[in-house]
Amino acid sequence: MLNTENTKLTTDIISENLRRLPEWADIDELKINKTFKFINFIEALSFVNQVGKLAEKCSHHPDIHIYFNQVNIELWSHDVQGLSLKDFDMARGIEDIFIVFRTEEVLESTTY
Repeated sequence: MLNTENTKLTTDIISENLRRLPEWADIDELKINKTFKFINFIEALSFVNQVGKLAEKCSHHPDIHIYFNQVNIELWSHDVQGLSLKDFDMARGIEDIFIVFRTEEVLESTTY
């Protein structure tokens, strides 16, 4: 049986998956990336720590770059030298973390 999680994706499958991930960009069909923006460095670092927990749980580790209040995340599968379904699963997990993060930020800003 073919393990699709560890199979290098075709251009069409990459495009199809990217349509479901707003603001994620394809880098030469080898990587996907997105930059997340935060209020300050502490918030950015907190987000990175949550992504780190997910990465450990999934055993799939992104390249993460922190620039004060911005976090750039790059995903690719070393074992296939390109993109696999693991990358898109991880990207969706990161998006879920970001949504929760933003929701908590809004709740905190409306608390008196």
